[in-house]
Amino acid sequence: MAVLICKNIGTEGPGTIENYLKIKKIPYSIVELSKGEKVQGSDRFDTLIMLGGPMSVNDDITYIREEEQLVRDFVSKGKKVFGVCLGAQIMARALGARVYAGPQKEIGWYDINVTNEGWNDAVFSSLLTLNSIHLPVFHWHGETFDIPEGAVRLAGSALYPNQAFRYGEAAYAFQFHIEVTKDIICDWFKDDPVNLDKLKEETEKLYDVYHDKAMRFYEMFLAP
Repeated sequence: MAVLICKNIGTEGPGTIENYLKIKKIPYSIVELSKGEKVQGSDRFDTLIMLGGPMSVNDDITYIREEEQLVRDFVSKGKKVFGVCLGAQIMARALGARVYAGPQKEIGWYDINVTNEGWNDAVFSSLLTLNSIHLPVFHWHGETFDIPEGAVRLAGSALYPNQAFRYGEAAYAFQFHIEVTKDIICDWFKDDPVNLDKLKEETEKLYDVYHDKAMRFYEMFLAP
């Protein structure tokens, strides 16, 4: 197994995804697309992970178009694909769905509601707590997507009805940030001290459980 991680901007790294890969000694490569690095030899990888970024998939950015092609290539070969936030939007567009501005930005810790399909999905359900229909997750997004034709909607929220989907058996898209660490959250809000204090308090309450759920998801998603 080898994992290709596409990083769209310097401030949005793989966080707990990379931590898991290191713990499990799974080979991986990070490509810094915003710094001009190119994906080389994608056939060497059996898993594609695409991270977040503040840009829109509708912007004229060459490397985002290249990521879309990577999605189609990996999906066509039955390989694993996982998109976070912008990465999820790239997946949606690559698979033929529309990406567009949401009603307002969704930033911070908010619940998403899990669909019956989400509960019955062996991989996605690793994030869930028994008898709870709500899942608190960390958000930072202003755009949303339609569910691609043939995909399964796994979760939504009041503002963003499409928060997660699965395409085929091995491709997952999350609008929310499962990969964040405490340090990443603090870095993103370092210039906003009012909201940072509030988020620090919420993060201290929620993070340890969130981290454990993320690790369970990675284990299920990356299982051979």
